[in-house]
Amino acid sequence: MNFQSPISDFMTKQVITVSPEDTLVHVKEIFDKYTIHHLPVVNMRKIEGIISKTDLMHFLRGFTGVEDDNMLDEARLRNYQARDIMTTRMAKVDSTDRINVALEVFKINRFHALPVVDNGELVGILTTHDIISALVTEDPVKAAF
Repeated sequence: MNFQSPISDFMTKQVITVSPEDTLVHVKEIFDKYTIHHLPVVNMRKIEGIISKTDLMHFLRGFTGVEDDNMLDEARLRNYQARDIMTTRMAKVDSTDRINVALEVFKINRFHALPVVDNGELVGILTTHDIISALVTEDPVKAAF
């Protein structure tokens, strides 16, 4: 891996997002349908927060401590919005930043996803999965040089 490569070489460009007003029913449906673990919360292409699958699970368990109360879960999911559980204080990177910058942010903060923002607008997301995938598919002969 060339640590001087731009983040744009590694990031996911087709990002699934939700708005702050979307219900948690919608958030859960997205997590259930797609194999993603982080969901940016966007208002007019401006990132306002991020929700992880873990955030949603903690939210559901936090009310009763019981995981199998489907009726209560459905009611909570309908009555709360993405803005209610999103993380708002998050690190962001620019698509032209070098990948080593993102790696350092991941290491120091123990994040697993970084919104990629250019000129204030979300253009992608970089996850630890994206980096692992790049490492796994890398040509070992080229990586040695």
